Amino acid sequence: MRRPVLTSFLIVAASVVAFGLFVDRRADFRAAAIEAAFPPEGQFVDVGGSNIHVIVKGQGPDLVLIHGAGGNTRDLDIAIVDELSSRFRVFLVDRPGHGWSDRLGPQFERLFGNSAESPIEQAHALADAVEALGATDPIVVGHSFGGAVAMAWALERQSVATVTIAGVLLPWPGDIDASYRLFGSRLGGAIVAPIAAAFVPESYVRGVLEGVFRPNQGPSDYYTRGGVPLATRLETIRANNQQVRALRPFVVDQSERYDEITHPIEVLHGTEDKSVFLTVHAEPIAERLSNVNLTVLDGVGHSPHHVVPEQVIAAIDRAAERAGLR
Repeated sequence: MRRPVLTSFLIVAASVVAFGLFVDRRADFRAAAIEAAFPPEGQFVDVGGSNIHVIVKGQGPDLVLIHGAGGNTRDLDIAIVDELSSRFRVFLVDRPGHGWSDRLGPQFERLFGNSAESPIEQAHALADAVEALGATDPIVVGHSFGGAVAMAWALERQSVATVTIAGVLLPWPGDIDASYRLFGSRLGGAIVAPIAAAFVPESYVRGVLEGVFRPNQGPSDYYTRGGVPLATRLETIRANNQQVRALRPFVVDQSERYDEITHPIEVLHGTEDKSVFLTVHAEPIAERLSNVNLTVLDGVGHSPHHVVPEQVIAAIDRAAERAGLR
């Protein structure tokens, strides 16, 4: 009886190993195809051994744009940069682990790890990158997760104004979505994320996008122009989910210091945002800080820069005026 049991065990073990190798190979193949289709559009800056991808456009006062969870430079670029680059020198940055930027060290890359870069760590890395390219005292704009990074930047580095678009600004009640808890966990990141990277269908990703834009319609060509497939690579899946899973405690800590920020802050938030809630983030911070100007966008969801870009651009211009740059 022992030999059949041992044989069965070895067959199962070999099958598991073979499947794992097949998954890794398929995920690598898909990542290579995605990277060939969506190459870097900017330049790389070495920050402490990590490459940070930055695109620079236009002339004028310095302006930094920081994307949200699962995004990359293309998201804000296709929405508002053509207009802004006519009067600002715009720095579009890929957050660590997203787009073409590396994570910020080997401690964030362990197979069964779940460590994540805090908004403050990300702000320091991005500030170092744009400063290496000549940026000084910029206006810093952050969408969604990028809003937390923009606020961290205001606390830790030089900036003359902050603009948040549907930004994560304050601690929220309850827990995050179950998918972030799964993919951001040690086992989920090591075992489940590779399967997603190898097999996730385009139809599923497009369905997620519809939810992000709801109740509004995103650009019809957003999947390609926004470089969405870059977010489905294994290392980006891990980085994004680990960072979102770890975000709340970091926001708790940094939000206790927001009274230190004395420069102008423009906050834009949609009434129909079901990802980051107006009543949890934007309205309370506007009540708390006298330097916050809140623009409430009626009927707008989580992507105001695609739905009402003129309002986002107006807020950035207003921040420049409030900071004495106009």
